[in-house]
Amino acid sequence: MMNERSRILLKSLIEKHISDGQPIGSRQLAKSSGLELSPASIRNIMADLEEMGFIASPHTSAGRIPTPLGYRFFVDSLLTVQPLDSIELHEIEDQFRPDSANRLISTASQLLSNLTQFAGVVKSPARQSSSFRHIEFVSLSEQRILLIVVTPDGDVQNKVLEASRQFTESELTEATNYLNQNYAGMSFNAIKSRIQSELKQLKDNISQLMTLAISAGEESSLKTEEYIVSGEKNLLSVHDLSTNINSLRTLFDMFDKKTGILQLLDTSDRANGVQIYIGGESGLVPLDECSVVTAPYEVDGQVVGTVGVIGPTRMAYERVIPIVDITAKLLSGALSHP
Repeated sequence: MMNERSRILLKSLIEKHISDGQPIGSRQLAKSSGLELSPASIRNIMADLEEMGFIASPHTSAGRIPTPLGYRFFVDSLLTVQPLDSIELHEIEDQFRPDSANRLISTASQLLSNLTQFAGVVKSPARQSSSFRHIEFVSLSEQRILLIVVTPDGDVQNKVLEASRQFTESELTEATNYLNQNYAGMSFNAIKSRIQSELKQLKDNISQLMTLAISAGEESSLKTEEYIVSGEKNLLSVHDLSTNINSLRTLFDMFDKKTGILQLLDTSDRANGVQIYIGGESGLVPLDECSVVTAPYEVDGQVVGTVGVIGPTRMAYERVIPIVDITAKLLSGALSHP
């Protein structure tokens, strides 16, 4: 068990280190902690904290820095979370106007990055097979056709199709009208199942264009991103990460491969409220210099994804935690009440 003086000194040391980024010595702690203790007494307490594994001494300095274990104890037992001020809260709320789901998720990722100056990440809801509200074929050249798909939530997706022959404007219009009148609102997979028996009865131009559209729709479904990351380049400016090229390489490899982050976000989906993963304790982000703060978000009361911030272990948790928390709540509200 840690006594009150040790708790106060550890809290003061970690807050000072987060602010300054430098090892903290006993004289600095004597000034910042508010305790009426001599530097010698402070050194003795620091030695005890080091023995417990909460702080460590870098080789190049007589001062101390927090260990991942120290940060964990700080976050769990010593941290005082600062609520966002009303001006900042209103600025965040203004970003979540009713809009398409994809744009809201991109907005949340970018917002997390901008507010923290770290990397913002949002795991998208599991996507059902894609469907359309409206579809249109536009001629580009002899055998190239632009397929325009408006999704049920208002997103517009474009795909260039390579046809086996040239289609006239009237053929493209006829196919456009047929698809919109008979299949709007259905998924491309459902359309594919339904029209197997219908294709033989349809006009050749409609049959060919429908086949191209369905293939394009299925292909776009497979390519859907499972999470969106914004602001990865911010991490290049974080001193604790940029001074260790191997750490940066590991982190960006993880962004590329996605598996580790998705596992971490999946774990967060099943948790209640804000979760904080410090250093390598998650087993999925193998960096002592890196922490992840996450919170699940909901649609109509059901958890469908996770928002989070990936940054250095030396981050201002008292500020990052409420930013992640309020972003998850606002995203939930915007997706549940479009």
